[in-house]
Amino acid sequence: MRKGPNALSVGRAIVVAMALATLVGLVLEWPGGTVLASPIGRAPEIHSGSVVSADLGGCVTPQPRCVRVTALLEDGPEAGQRASFDVFGTIDIGTGDRLRLARANIPAGAQIGGVAASRYSMSDFERTRPLLILCVAFGALVLLAARWRGLRALVGLGLSLAVVFWFVVPAILDGHSPIVVATVGSMAVMVTTISLAHGLGPKGVAACLGTAASLLLTLALADGFTRFAHLTGFGSEEAAFLNAAGGGLSLRGLLLAGMVIGALGVLDDLTVTQASTVMALRHANPALGPRSLMRRGMSVGHDHIVATVNTLVLAYAGAALPALLVFNVAGVRVGDALSSEAVAGQIVGMLVGSLGLIAAVPLTTGLAVLLASRIPADELHDEGHSH
Repeated sequence: MRKGPNALSVGRAIVVAMALATLVGLVLEWPGGTVLASPIGRAPEIHSGSVVSADLGGCVTPQPRCVRVTALLEDGPEAGQRASFDVFGTIDIGTGDRLRLARANIPAGAQIGGVAASRYSMSDFERTRPLLILCVAFGALVLLAARWRGLRALVGLGLSLAVVFWFVVPAILDGHSPIVVATVGSMAVMVTTISLAHGLGPKGVAACLGTAASLLLTLALADGFTRFAHLTGFGSEEAAFLNAAGGGLSLRGLLLAGMVIGALGVLDDLTVTQASTVMALRHANPALGPRSLMRRGMSVGHDHIVATVNTLVLAYAGAALPALLVFNVAGVRVGDALSSEAVAGQIVGMLVGSLGLIAAVPLTTGLAVLLASRIPADELHDEGHSH
């Protein structure tokens, strides 16, 4: 007697319903193109340039550490011409380096305090080429290691980034609720990436349902504890900038959105692995009953919890490290530093994300056992051995 198709069909129906609800959410929350006004005015024009010369100490305005740079402009209204400007500090600049140059809207030959003013200044280094090389190397290695599944994973990754850059960020700037936008965006990323990389077999269905439940739990915990800890979202310079820009942005909502999206990547990995483990166990030993599958799946899950929680903790600790260094230099006591908005926000995000991860293990394992135990073991040969 085969009960598998019924159980799997119900799971697939729930995932499809989630996908349709997410699609409706995307339509309702889609940004309308509103742009917040910058509190410091319009950003300067940015152009590319390559360094022709860099002379230490040859600056127009003498400083302890200053480099006089001459760069060949590669685009913009003065492409092909040279621009000279001073770069202060310990930045290491040499001939051939490619820079991003900010063009000031001042007339040629203008002077400030009797000194000729440079129309261009260094905005940053040009990093397009190394980033492109790194991305190509990453994609090639994924394809080499995972072949067809790697290609599907890369497509899912591209769609995930598209959701973040073309939906989540513009929708929040358009005044939509950051919590709603982050939830809809996370669900879209989750359904897309898991279904593309792993399909909607028992493993994919269990991973989708486990991830969705854990995401909602993480959101509920984040909302409750940010209120309980009186976190306002003003823990960074970026938040202060956005607040100054106006537009009615909810900075606490933005903080919650960051926590949810930050937990999503680790959740996907954990839930897929747990579902895959259960399917592999069932395929290897068809005699295992639901209780044995649950027990053995949780045995693997315990190790996975330790590893992924450690990963999440270190990620958040790294994000809070600059703030901790500043507090240490300023002589702030440890207790006061931990209670500050900048550090406490990272701690809450780390802990609620970890709680969501811990809850995801039994949730996903139980769902995977429910499906695997109702499907003939010989039909699970393609469902295991994934990470």
